[in-house]
Amino acid sequence: MTNANRELSPIELGERLKVARETANVTQDAGAKAANIARTTLVAIEKGQRAARIDELQALSRCYGVSVNSLLRREAVHVDLVPRFRSLPETGEIGIDQAARTLNDLVRAEVELESILGVRRTQNYPAEKPILPGDVRTQAAHDAQNLRNWLGLGEGPVQNLFALMELQLGVRVYSRKLDPKVSGLFAYDEAVGACILINSSHRKDRRNQTGGHELGHFTATRRQPEVYQDGKYENSREERYANAFGRAFLTPARAVMEKFKELTTGSSHLTRRHIILLADFFGVSRQAMVMRLEELGLTKKGTWDWFKDNGGITDEQVRQILGPAAYDATLVDGAQSSRLFLLAIDAWKKSLISEGQMSDMLKLERMQVRELLDEAAAEEDEADDLFKLPH
Repeated sequence: MTNANRELSPIELGERLKVARETANVTQDAGAKAANIARTTLVAIEKGQRAARIDELQALSRCYGVSVNSLLRREAVHVDLVPRFRSLPETGEIGIDQAARTLNDLVRAEVELESILGVRRTQNYPAEKPILPGDVRTQAAHDAQNLRNWLGLGEGPVQNLFALMELQLGVRVYSRKLDPKVSGLFAYDEAVGACILINSSHRKDRRNQTGGHELGHFTATRRQPEVYQDGKYENSREERYANAFGRAFLTPARAVMEKFKELTTGSSHLTRRHIILLADFFGVSRQAMVMRLEELGLTKKGTWDWFKDNGGITDEQVRQILGPAAYDATLVDGAQSSRLFLLAIDAWKKSLISEGQMSDMLKLERMQVRELLDEAAAEEDEADDLFKLPH
């Protein structure tokens, strides 16, 4: 550690400590108390005027929730997304601030795991499409179709939006339980790339819509952090673009028209069954599906209001039409972050991190981490030598 410490100047280390403290939302008084030093001493350390001792670094790293190695490592990339979210008008709310810190912590954990494992995140970003003067919905629909073509999706439904963003585009995608009013967050950093956090306590169809919305921000307003609150309607062009992009990407016009014709052929009226089957096929909510049909002129304006005023489209009706197994698959999932999980498991197997550190990095309870490790071990145990990977 002392060798690594000498590689950094006091000014560099002090800046890293300051960023880690602010990211953890810890005051200088609290940090100084944790390290058993005076506040003025911590101020001097953060300014690079006084070198930090290793015992002080250990105490400060515990207080800030980071590892000493990440502070001392020459090539360490420090993620500092939280202040960007705090600059937004609505981020004074506790739930949003907590979500921003969670995203920051998960990105930081993934970057640290990449560093200690010696792997790099592959990015496959399309060129950013700035929002131009004119109708944003027309632009969003055009950009969404271009992205679908670029990804080779054709006109069909998106089977797994988050796997597509994570594995094909190289976006850092995470899913954790957040405040109910927060649907998702998007941030971009030159060093770590695009990052998205989705509320895992929301239903699958709602998470898909949030993902589509955030993909719109990734496409057109990549360098602007964004907090998405489903149901909160913004008048800004950026929000209208993102909403329109999500609709066009998840429910492309021609595909919706073709599937609508296929399902309604021979019917005299639009029914709840039609809506349920369409929504399930495209992976969106019943309301979103009806609103899209209205937008495309396939049903009259006010159709969703009529359904709401006449008993709605209930979960029980969905269960009856799709069957219990298919319906249950649309409900809430647990925390997810496929690539981050794989990196953490690999690091644990190589004894680079402990189970406790893994719990802190993944923002999971120790019992959930143990289940994750047991599942990974079981998968390896059942595979024979045919499936061994070359190294």
